[in-house]
Formats: sequence, C-alpha cells, structure tokens
Amino acid sequence: MSGTVPLYKIIPPAIPSAGVYFFTTDSGIQYEVRFGRRQDNILHATIVFGVINDEFEGEEYVMTNRGEVFRVMSTISEIVRMFMREHPKINSYEFTGIPKDGEDEDKSSQRTLLYKRYLPRIFETGFDFNFKGNSALVTRNTRY
Repeated sequence: MSGTVPLYKIIPPAIPSAGVYFFTTDSGIQYEVRFGRRQDNILHATIVFGVINDEFEGEEYVMTNRGEVFRVMSTISEIVRMFMREHPKINSYEFTGIPKDGEDEDKSSQRTLLYKRYLPRIFETGFDFNFKGNSALVTRNTRY
C-alpha cells in the first residue's frame, strides 16, 4: 500500500513481461496502465494510462472528475513500482501529460503538473527528472 491513501485492486498481467495492468475505481471507472518499450532502446519504458470505459467513447485521457484522483494516482504509482520490481534493469521511463481541450499546448498541462508532484513519490531515490513541455523523462542515475 502507498502511504495513507488506499489503493484500488490491481489486476496485473497474466504474464509479467506483458506490461498491461488494470484497475477499477469505486465509481466504476476502468483504467489501463500500459508499459511500452522503444525499439531502439529496450531499457526505456513509455508509460501510458487512461480510462477504458465505453461511456467515454474511446477518449482514454478524459478527466472523469469523480473525486478519485489521489487514489487513482496512488494506484498508478504502485503499478509503476510493481513493474519496476519485475523489470529492474530498465533505466528510463517516459510520461506525457496530454493537455485537455482548451489547455495551452506550450504550457505544462494539469496532468503534467500532477505527474511532477507524483514522480518523486514513485521514483524515490536514484533517479533524475527531466521535464520538457508536457513530457517527463525519468532516468536512473546509477548503473548496474
């Protein structure tokens, strides 16, 4: 469990290397957290997460505004830590805070600001953070 915020029940992949996790909030919002690998660097993971409910018509980056953001982010944080335990050699992680409609593309989106707040909680020690626009690159600062 992460801090004092309870986590939602996490459904890990059947095959740990698959890198796709799911959870459902108390209000019935279903989330998918997906880890991808770059072809040019298999030790670099891209992390994408979003809503997969049909009611949102495939808009995975929708803001649900159901008052569950802290519990959602704590659950996503735990999923990232689970993935890191399963894949200890990965040395960089990338997140992108997709701006919602009406947000200025040149400024940090609300999502990016939220990531900036949570990334140090996920990657506690041994990592450097580099923010560029709405992307965050987290790089291990120690080598194996």
